[in-house]
Amino acid sequence: KVDDDCLLELRWMYDRRDLGEVRRDLAAWLAKWGGKYPKLTGWVEDNIEETLAYFRLPLVHRKHMKSTNMLERLNEEIRRRTYAVRIFPNAESCLRLVRALTVERHEAWLEDHRYLNMDLLKEHKKETLRRAA
Repeated sequence: KVDDDCLLELRWMYDRRDLGEVRRDLAAWLAKWGGKYPKLTGWVEDNIEETLAYFRLPLVHRKHMKSTNMLERLNEEIRRRTYAVRIFPNAESCLRLVRALTVERHEAWLEDHRYLNMDLLKEHKKETLRRAA
């Protein structure tokens, strides 16, 4: 139960609205669990910064980036298409198919604005730069 609470509280960090809240709650989490789990808290302290880039995205993009659905769907499509071929003459031919599928998916992501609106991301970046200046 206690182990679950420790990890659950850590997961809750990603439900915060901004980086300031996360840093405040992270400091409290480290203080609370540091005595019982020094290795875990040390590792989190050293590595969590890499995951906090998530909070630099617009709020509406975060719900999509929090999930791995986009990658899972791409992997499903690659699996489906490579299974249809079954036997590739060599590794390079398999890579050509996978590259073609990923380029196709990339182009679809660029053209399809329903999932991630890149204009919103550009505006968010401009606003962030204005605030920083």
